[in-house]
Amino acid sequence: MSLWTYFSDSIRVLESARTAWDQSLIDEAVSVVIGALKSGRPLLVCGNGGSGADAMHLTAELVGRFLLERRPLNVICLASNPAVLTACANDYGFETIFSRQVQAYGHPGGVLLGISTSGDSKNVVRAFEHARALGMKTIALTGEGGGLLAPLSTHLFAVPSRSTPLIQQAHLCLYHYFCLQIEQGLAERQPAAQLAAALH
Repeated sequence: MSLWTYFSDSIRVLESARTAWDQSLIDEAVSVVIGALKSGRPLLVCGNGGSGADAMHLTAELVGRFLLERRPLNVICLASNPAVLTACANDYGFETIFSRQVQAYGHPGGVLLGISTSGDSKNVVRAFEHARALGMKTIALTGEGGGLLAPLSTHLFAVPSRSTPLIQQAHLCLYHYFCLQIEQGLAERQPAAQLAAALH
């Protein structure tokens, strides 16, 4: 496969995702996150492997800074503490590594965002079940169909592809857009010129 073919495949999947995802659904998911953060509720983020790295990336952008200067946000990555992960896996089983943390850090009115290219990761599914039981909203970034996460998701963003790397590339674009919108929604006073300059 040539680089250009890979680029073409990537563009095709991104275009398909853009068509599949309704802007109003994206805006609604962003509003849910903004509402939770404004009320002091946490945004919890989880995923495995490359999706775990995406969960850390998303968390870093919101605790740190994406484009605008603002206060740090109450966002916790459930995939980033090896002591917690290995303790839970060793004592209770790998499928509990995120759900135990949802029980610890979750709060009614909070949000859990799970990233799984298959939508079937048992530990993410278990975390969603516990989040729903706590009264949290759930946002899933998955591959085609949504898998087992689909019926557990308040907001589902399923990339219409079964190629893991292409799905992950679409996830990156989506959660960067989430960061942009969340930051804008929470900024007290940010001139439009500052945002325009940061984007270019």
